[in-house]
Amino acid sequence: MDQSLLCDEVWPSSPLATAMNYMIDCGTLSIYARSKDDYDESFTICLEKEMSYMPQPNYVENLCSNHLVIARFKSIQWFIQSRSRLNLSLGTVFYAANYLDRFISMNHCNPWKYWMVELLSIACLSIASKFNDTCSPTLLEIQREDLDYSFDSITIQRMEIMVLEALGWRIASTTAYSYLELLLSLINLDSRSFKPQIQEQLIAKFNNLLLGAISDSKLLEFRPSVVAISALSCSLDKSIISSTASDTYLACATSLLDNNQKAELVKCQKLMEAQSVADDCFYNLLAHRVFHFCPSSPTTVLLKERINFSHYHVDFSLFKMRAQRMDTAESTARICRKRKREEEEEDFT
Repeated sequence: MDQSLLCDEVWPSSPLATAMNYMIDCGTLSIYARSKDDYDESFTICLEKEMSYMPQPNYVENLCSNHLVIARFKSIQWFIQSRSRLNLSLGTVFYAANYLDRFISMNHCNPWKYWMVELLSIACLSIASKFNDTCSPTLLEIQREDLDYSFDSITIQRMEIMVLEALGWRIASTTAYSYLELLLSLINLDSRSFKPQIQEQLIAKFNNLLLGAISDSKLLEFRPSVVAISALSCSLDKSIISSTASDTYLACATSLLDNNQKAELVKCQKLMEAQSVADDCFYNLLAHRVFHFCPSSPTTVLLKERINFSHYHVDFSLFKMRAQRMDTAESTARICRKRKREEEEEDFT
């Protein structure tokens, strides 16, 4: 991990919470989630965290008003393609998407230019890979394909710092993907209903649905836990598992949701089923006449080769961040209060 990205983020103290934050594999998680009580504790931790990692309110409306729906979709698809090309972990895609959404939701610039979206996307993927992957690609490798613009390292690093400051250096996001290992830990508690081949099919379909969900801006209004359990419900194919086992599993997975979340769960699941998010997200956007895109010059539209940007040409003042100062100050104050409390406890002892 790049030392420049180390942050003083407050982590829950329990071993189980630490495991969930680092998104360990299912086999390791099963060491902790050996009972329903373990699941309840882990799920509660995630529920408490997830709201603080969501975009600002009215984000979907802001995407539409700023003509960013398709631009965001292209960024998410680029994350997914880059993940395969660079051999990144799947969780990195969800982290990068979360950073992108949170940053845009805090930004009040109008209009957005397409190079701004590309620069932001590169920075978000770079941060996510440094945080989540053992070996992160270089900035040159990240930009190798499928981009209209190229940026020098200084420009990207400045953008990374801007993103990190806007997010208050809080990058251990709780995303819908964060619930994958946790939900699968329930399978280990009932291995009779879920044979290994069934688990593989379930995981593959679950991941595809989650990738489709982060691509579709209409699902951004739902909490990550709701999206994750909706994907799980859509993944439980009645042809490979009995209705009784499926109902029991879902009841266990949703046991800690309140009534409002359960109502949202029904709505989210209907959207996933009706729109076939995993395979037809882009076509659904077109069918709903959402043709918004970032304003582009004729040069951008007819682009034959990349336009090179250096730190001398990028005007960072176009990113009008008003909310991040308050968020950063609040985060810093919280950390200071924690340190002061710890010092007082040490003095007392």
